Amino acid sequence: MADFELVLKHWGPVEADYSTHGNLVLTRLFIEHPETQKLFPKFVGIPQSDLAGNAAVSAHGATVLKKLGELLKAKGNHESILKPLANSHATKHKIAINNFKLITEVIVKVMEEKAGLDPAGQKALRNVMALVIADLEANYKELGFTG
Repeated sequence: MADFELVLKHWGPVEADYSTHGNLVLTRLFIEHPETQKLFPKFVGIPQSDLAGNAAVSAHGATVLKKLGELLKAKGNHESILKPLANSHATKHKIAINNFKLITEVIVKVMEEKAGLDPAGQKALRNVMALVIADLEANYKELGFTG
């Protein structure tokens, strides 16, 4: 519970501008891990130099961070939020678990730079995301998806 609280203390700047922070997260993800851009069919043809100014990237990044905000605020009681997310990401989008680990590190970096997430907060965010990812993986297994 303390990890959730610690991360939520720094969530305000992210929540105040989901689009900007979401764009930063996805742009950095796609630049640091170019293979991940292929997982988003609508972003495949966008040159890396155009990602930062792309409204669709910003909008999807905002969606990602809003969902993360919901998960944070649920403070571990997130099954009702996570189950549909796991279902869509396993059956429709076919997103392997490792990609959630990659985006976690990008979110940690962006929150450090833009929301003042200190080392203790970074550790807390990694702990929270490890729990979320473990629960996501358990849902994947139930669905028979081993991605």
